[in-house]
Amino acid sequence: MLVFTFPGQGSQRSGMGRAWVDHPSWELVEEASSSAGRNVADLLLEAPMTELTRTAEAQLATFVQSLVVLDAVERLGLSPAACAGHSLGEYSALVAAGALSFDDGIRLVTARGEAMARATEEAPGTMAALMGISDDDAEAACHRAEGEAWVANYNAPGQVIVAGTADAVAAVSVFAREMGARKVLPIPVAGAFHTPLMAGARPALRKALEDAVFVAPEVPVVANVDARVHEDPAEWPQLLSAQLCSPVRWRQTLQTLAGLGGTTLVELGPGGVLSGLAKRGAPDLRALSVATPDDLDTLMDALASPEASDPEGAHASAHQGEHLYVSERVVVSPGGGVFTPEASLAAPGTGLLPGTGPSGAAKRSEPNAPVVADQIAVGDLIGLVGEAEVRTPFSGQVVRWLAASGERVQEGQPVLWLRVPGIDR
Repeated sequence: MLVFTFPGQGSQRSGMGRAWVDHPSWELVEEASSSAGRNVADLLLEAPMTELTRTAEAQLATFVQSLVVLDAVERLGLSPAACAGHSLGEYSALVAAGALSFDDGIRLVTARGEAMARATEEAPGTMAALMGISDDDAEAACHRAEGEAWVANYNAPGQVIVAGTADAVAAVSVFAREMGARKVLPIPVAGAFHTPLMAGARPALRKALEDAVFVAPEVPVVANVDARVHEDPAEWPQLLSAQLCSPVRWRQTLQTLAGLGGTTLVELGPGGVLSGLAKRGAPDLRALSVATPDDLDTLMDALASPEASDPEGAHASAHQGEHLYVSERVVVSPGGGVFTPEASLAAPGTGLLPGTGPSGAAKRSEPNAPVVADQIAVGDLIGLVGEAEVRTPFSGQVVRWLAASGERVQEGQPVLWLRVPGIDR
């Protein structure tokens, strides 16, 4: 089962959008600029890290970048069986699951970032990562500090983020070392996110949430606040408001995703923090990340590999990404319109091609077994988009269809996935 996860603030990088400028999914950036009322392209292409570390800019840039990557993955015909996002990433997850529109997501993230920026000015704070310490000991260190300090993120076994006032976090760091923490890493932020010090941001966010439209998610979304699936759209405004001052239960979220049947976790957006946490917090999940267009090929190759049905082998493969080679190609639509497959081929969705294929390469393994075409040759007609012919520039073995008969597709959208011969794995 494929799970999509989305990173939060802190994953952004200067120039992170440059690799996507020539990709069709970049068109979302113009839509985002219109909804946000600012030049998002400039944030993704030109803004220095001094600007991208500011809360409002960091959140908007990370959200849009993640949605660009999501759109690119969806163009490959991939869709999740469940979603989750870390902090800010929860908004991306809700858009991915169809619970929140792109425009409402932009408006909410903009309002959230601005509200949290004001809250950090009113109640300054900081954060620190405690490594090699249990959740209970991290909580105990916060109590011993006798100040305004709390656990902000339960990220993975042995990795807990604490937040609060600077003096309180410094005291927690001392107690954590005494209690066996292997390392304490200060996080260069101006706010104590996911603690009561963010209470000042809640009124503005609640107002924005009242104006947004939530619908039932198309796939399960696991919430940060309680690591549970919430199907009632009326619950999400409350959950997102509560999330500001509540810890992110990411370790528990990974366990929930695994319990839902998740086998492959794909992190969509800048960085690869969540896929790294998954390898520690849910070792039975295969973890991959997509941050650049090149990662799309790696993702398709990994999902098509024999290890995809073998969790142990797949997990081992995910740790050795340098050994994955691109042995798949996709046939894309030459324009926009309704897709109609070639009449001699099976209805898209079977994953095979019953009947005599356009190359005549068909076989029947048993007397009553369906006939399947194993190979398609260069130039074969595979269907129509409107009145335009779709012909394959590649020869290869069909992996599966990526567009359904009667589906409206866009220019450049993949419609068929092939395994290309002669490329070693």
